[in-house]
Amino acid sequence: MSKLGNIGAKLHRGEVSYDFIGKRKVWFAVSLILVAVSVIGLAVRGLALGIEFKGGTEYQTSVQVTDSTIDDFTNAVKATNAQDLGDPVVTTIGSDKVRIQTRPLSQDDITKVRVAIADQAGVAENQVSTSQIGASWGDQIANKAVLALIVFLVLVFLVIWIYFREPKASMAAIIALVHDVLITVGVYALVGFDVTPATVIGVLTILGYSLYDTVVVFDKVRENTRGITGSNRFTYSDAANLAVNQTVVRSINTTLIALMPVGSILVVGTVVLGTGPLKDLSLALFVGIAVGAYSSVFIAPALLATFKEREPGMQALRRRVLAKRAQQSGTAAPAAAGAEPAGALVGGGTATAVRPQDRAPKAGTPVASSRPVKSTGAAGRPQPSRKPRSKRGK
Repeated sequence: MSKLGNIGAKLHRGEVSYDFIGKRKVWFAVSLILVAVSVIGLAVRGLALGIEFKGGTEYQTSVQVTDSTIDDFTNAVKATNAQDLGDPVVTTIGSDKVRIQTRPLSQDDITKVRVAIADQAGVAENQVSTSQIGASWGDQIANKAVLALIVFLVLVFLVIWIYFREPKASMAAIIALVHDVLITVGVYALVGFDVTPATVIGVLTILGYSLYDTVVVFDKVRENTRGITGSNRFTYSDAANLAVNQTVVRSINTTLIALMPVGSILVVGTVVLGTGPLKDLSLALFVGIAVGAYSSVFIAPALLATFKEREPGMQALRRRVLAKRAQQSGTAAPAAAGAEPAGALVGGGTATAVRPQDRAPKAGTPVASSRPVKSTGAAGRPQPSRKPRSKRGK
């Protein structure tokens, strides 16, 4: 068995434990910082919405890509002075194709831009493909994406509530999912990748992945906390922390296995292809899987424990457990340190005074026999009485 397997077995048995729940304030602070950075990125830079969302015209043609290709085609398109042209978005696709996106243009301006692109690429005009996307269609796609996200979150809340019979579990899971979405979208804003329909698919996919990991941890929490109020051994946070320790190795393994192929797709889509749905999809998956694994281990269980610890029954359980631990540590300490005065007990009680004859004998002192003794000899030392020789057993 590997070293990681040994650690996982010890974590599952409780022989080794890391205080995930006890350090919840640290994880919450880290998440707040990440969410704040994402929100600032969205407010300052905004999302680079693809042509599918904002509408416009897209041109593609074959060309030998060089270091100056993007600048050359940008200047060529701007030189047409088309009305409401704005700043064209020029990207390369691999090493032999270029893509130019502009705002919605009139038919005459579309023709002028198409001719300029053909001249710059050195190809015939009919070799420049053109596609137009209306702004209204992009608005419909954006609205449907938001609606799909809202419906997904509502269904998740209801399903988790029904499965665990615990609305607090649904609240913790939804907060973790919103946390994952905000950070993933913030990364898109900071990196500047285009938001396309493939991005929406990727975001919805990572929500399902994150939810699956969270449900696995919650199921273990439910198993560990079943009937917990009838015992004084563990608080709810203790049981939840044990559940996280029992599942953390599994979460790490599944996350790494999922990230490796997604990372490969991201490299191929970004470095080799340069653009396209693979890049948009893989970035959302890569960031979402990583953040989802983090939230399922550090955020969702800590939120659930925080919500449950506010219940009166769990607060009473916590007081009993802490009192029991304080009593155990208090009674063990005097025996080791010898600091408590004679007759004192933990909890304010008193013990009966120990008489000298009841004290334990010192080392080397013979213990008196229970048989009757008689005094013989000049010194009068007590001697154990013995039966006559004739009555001794043979």
